[in-house]
Amino acid sequence: MTATFNPEAAAEQARDTYRNFTAQLGLLGLNTAIPDAVRSVAEKTVAQTREVYDRSKGTLDASIATFESSFDAAGQGAAAFNRKIIDIAERNLSSTFDLAKSLAGAKSLAEIAELQAAYWQKQFSALTSQAEEVRALSTKVTAAAAEPIKAHVTNGLDELRKLH
Repeated sequence: MTATFNPEAAAEQARDTYRNFTAQLGLLGLNTAIPDAVRSVAEKTVAQTREVYDRSKGTLDASIATFESSFDAAGQGAAAFNRKIIDIAERNLSSTFDLAKSLAGAKSLAEIAELQAAYWQKQFSALTSQAEEVRALSTKVTAAAAEPIKAHVTNGLDELRKLH
């Protein structure tokens, strides 16, 4: 059994359905009065809905501002972090050039070995210090980026406590 689709027949059926529906609406009597109680409930509902919307909009705006502040802090933190990494790299390169200059002026293999040992001892200490610098900055940046969100959540919880 094969069914074929006839667009003209489908359009005519849709038009008939629409005509029947609008005819039935006409029978309802559009001049029928709406009871005062129904209008009162509708007006209260609209007012309450508007109030909820206004509060929600304020909350949404505050949330957006909070995220913007957090993203600003994160962006500034990322820039500070990048500057710190570049500073560390520059210090390490400078230290390496100092070693190369010292090695170039060495007069014996024993002096080269001594310079290398001193360099690596100094470099190990520097790397430990640099790791601490990066850790401290990471902690500071993370805290700064999280602070606006933390404050927003705290304010929201305080407002909820006031309501209850």
